[in-house]
Amino acid sequence: MLQFPLWKRIVILGLCVIGLILGAPNLFYGKVESHNDALAAQERSGTLTDEQAAAVDGWPSWLPSGLVNLGLDLRGGAHLLAEVHLGDVYKARMESLWPELRRVLAAERAQIGSIRRLPSDPGELKIQIGNAAGLARAVEVARTLATPVVTLTGVGQNDLDVNGQGDTITIRLSDAEKATADDRTMQQSLEIVRRRVDAAGTREPTIMRQGADRILIEVPGIGSAAELKALIGTTAKLTFHQVVGRAASAEQTPGAGQEVLPDANEQGLYYILNTLPVVSGDELTDARPETDQNGMPAVGFRFNTTGARTFGDYTANHIGEPFAIVLDGKVISAPVIQTHIAGGSGIITGRFTVQEATDLALLLRAGALPAGMTFLEERTIGPELGADTVQAGIYASIAGFILVVAFMVASYGLFGVFASLALAFNIIFIIAFMSLIGATLTMPGIAGIVLTIGTAVDANVLIFERVREELRRGRNPVRAFELGFDKAMSAIIDANVTHFMVGMILFVLGAGPVRGFAVTLLIGIVASVFTALWLVRMLIADWYHWRRPKTLVV
Repeated sequence: MLQFPLWKRIVILGLCVIGLILGAPNLFYGKVESHNDALAAQERSGTLTDEQAAAVDGWPSWLPSGLVNLGLDLRGGAHLLAEVHLGDVYKARMESLWPELRRVLAAERAQIGSIRRLPSDPGELKIQIGNAAGLARAVEVARTLATPVVTLTGVGQNDLDVNGQGDTITIRLSDAEKATADDRTMQQSLEIVRRRVDAAGTREPTIMRQGADRILIEVPGIGSAAELKALIGTTAKLTFHQVVGRAASAEQTPGAGQEVLPDANEQGLYYILNTLPVVSGDELTDARPETDQNGMPAVGFRFNTTGARTFGDYTANHIGEPFAIVLDGKVISAPVIQTHIAGGSGIITGRFTVQEATDLALLLRAGALPAGMTFLEERTIGPELGADTVQAGIYASIAGFILVVAFMVASYGLFGVFASLALAFNIIFIIAFMSLIGATLTMPGIAGIVLTIGTAVDANVLIFERVREELRRGRNPVRAFELGFDKAMSAIIDANVTHFMVGMILFVLGAGPVRGFAVTLLIGIVASVFTALWLVRMLIADWYHWRRPKTLVV
């Protein structure tokens, strides 16, 4: 008991100091938050206002600035539940298919006769030909426009179902393509919403898919649901530019009519581009993962009629030159034009994995929302409610802490003081770790902290009661503490392992408030085991080595 290894002492004290340092910024929440927001603004725009610059200077850069983010229920903000109109995507796909279909059928006019588009349901394209005898040929030609559906699991069936009856060709999206299109549309919508919310500098928004066609959006700190809707409705800027060359740094001065933009993925890589875009994202109708002629992952894209004409002329004159794809002021890709791309569709090849091709296609489509949204729920939570909730949670935590400390001191005297000090560090470790990972604290999370306060001293109670038993048996103080810690350890470990398993189930299977509760509970469990078995033991060993009491009362 008295021979406490030096390495353990260093580890324990080091962790306690680190916990204090990481948790300290939360004592100056407003100042540090302003500092972080100002740095985020500088990263987004590259410039700072005088007020923002003062905020940056208000907190030393060499100190940690991680904070526990306050959730919507504590800070106030806006809540939206949006339904994505997936049918709009099917309709847009058929509209973009019609010019290409008309072109390939027109080449067979001698055999199939005239071509006329008929009224059809959304997501469906009906074409009437003048010569019913040429229906089989018309169907065969139309099927040449179908491409295999590429997913993360491989290449599946074609994306189009083409059927003919009488003098009418009916084209629909296949079930596999609908499922893939639904998933792409939801991913694209999530990405666009997340980019637009992040661009506003908000902290820890919750943006997640719910069910087949809904998106949950919760943004703490924003003024109102109307403000959030306006933010989501803005249009991200997607453009395609000629690459003039590479720049050594962002400060390099470009030529007239040129600009320097950073690469979105590679730090320190900058491109010199012509300021005037060749085509814009408004003219892009679709982008999807495909395979090239060698079966390798690639990204296919398609422009509308206007964009197709401009893009085709440009690629015919710039074969072998890089072509930059710019999203929100950053170059997300700069592929080399390998051939004349006519018809408004082509592929971007490179050393892509399937996931990388999927991600690039998603970014290409992230210039505008792929489908309309209907907001089914709109709620604005005022900051007064959040402040009241935070205050109530703080009062509950303080009251719980005081009562637990009073009980431990009354029951175990000086050793209760050691346990109370360990309990204080337990809370510090929870706050420090949540600050380190940027976790969000919600009202259920505060409940998890309060529960941890009540249960964290259980291990010390078991240890101290074991020590009392050993003292009653006539053991000397050193031996009594050694046996107390050793015999109680198995019970402490077993209890906390089962406790931890329940917390993990809540975290994995739960969502929202349940997960917020599980986060603080899990961190509290790990911290309580550390403080009870290591920190308290070190404190008792140091005290005993200092005082050397002949008798001991616990």
